[in-house]
Amino acid sequence: MHSIFHLAFNVTDLDTACEFYSNILGCQQGRKTDSWVDYNFFGHQLSLHLGQPFHVEATGKVDNIAVPMPHFGAILSFPHWNQLAQKLQNLQLDFIIAPSIRFEGQAGEQHTMFFTDPFGNPIELKSFADPEQVFNV
Repeated sequence: MHSIFHLAFNVTDLDTACEFYSNILGCQQGRKTDSWVDYNFFGHQLSLHLGQPFHVEATGKVDNIAVPMPHFGAILSFPHWNQLAQKLQNLQLDFIIAPSIRFEGQAGEQHTMFFTDPFGNPIELKSFADPEQVFNV
């Protein structure tokens, strides 16, 4: 088994969360109670609990663009990333950073997009031109 991450964070409404993570992002729902729900977030486990979401500020600076901190996300294959980017654009999702290429022509070239869930939790989804460059400088 390869390692997967587990991230638990707060949302204020489970029905709204399920609509977004299931129907907008296409994630598979797992266990659910009255106070939390699990999701398969692109091969990783998210646990969404009722409560106050993280405080978020655009304090990160990547490629001269302010990005929200904290944030989470996943690295997808390009076909999956591109398909999801098209879907989100067709749904007219409000992007913090619309689907775009970062570090073009450099080591670490990547397609990226930033948006929030309905509770303001920032999500970054990306795809690397060369997956071997994910951790290289």
